[in-house]
Amino acid sequence: MPTAPPPSRDVALETRFFWERFKNPIITAAIVVLLAATAFTGYRFYSDRRAATASAALASANTAQEYEQVIARYPNTSAAADAYILLAQAQRKERKFTEANKTLETFIAKYPKHELVSTAKMAMANNLEAMGKTDEALATYQQIASAYPNSYAAPLAMLSQVYILKAKNRNDDARRICETIFTQYRTSFWAGEAMQQLRLLKPITTSTPPPAAAASIPPMLAIPPVPAPQAPPAPNQPQSVPSPKKP
Repeated sequence: MPTAPPPSRDVALETRFFWERFKNPIITAAIVVLLAATAFTGYRFYSDRRAATASAALASANTAQEYEQVIARYPNTSAAADAYILLAQAQRKERKFTEANKTLETFIAKYPKHELVSTAKMAMANNLEAMGKTDEALATYQQIASAYPNSYAAPLAMLSQVYILKAKNRNDDARRICETIFTQYRTSFWAGEAMQQLRLLKPITTSTPPPAAAASIPPMLAIPPVPAPQAPPAPNQPQSVPSPKKP
């Protein structure tokens, strides 16, 4: 039996029907996409312009007050992050070590993933050392070397430990750190510095253990002590002459 031909499709009619049915949702979605693209473009333009303005303000800043103005006017920008480091440096030049460390702590809290975090911690340790807090500085150097082993700050922090340990007369600990620097950073500049410090350090001194064997020797078999030599008689004191023996 002959098959019936498929019904013909009116594409234009179907398209018009689809448009009339979903016209409002399509127009709404198009408006939303257009507004989102416009907003994103405007935000990018605003952010780029704001970042450029912040960078220009940072480039013209030279004092602590001007760095503070950059931080206040342009927060959450790369220029503001750099302004924290420069502000701490300016405070250090004025010997305001406590204020400088507070500035660096704020920087680390606001930008924990910043590439200059290890540099900020090194500056904090230097400030502690300048204030005479060598134990806190030593602990900070140790934390930097442990937390950032692959950064340039790690060997510098280790070498800074060497200087503090030498001042504390802990030469054995300083020697071990120098040997670690020379082993881990053999091809770097710091290896030469570590080798120079090794030459200046005294050899490791080992305490002689008490002779345990001598304590177990019976008193009768022990070597008697050597008697102390007697002092000669005084020159003005007459010496006694032994009397001759009788036959």
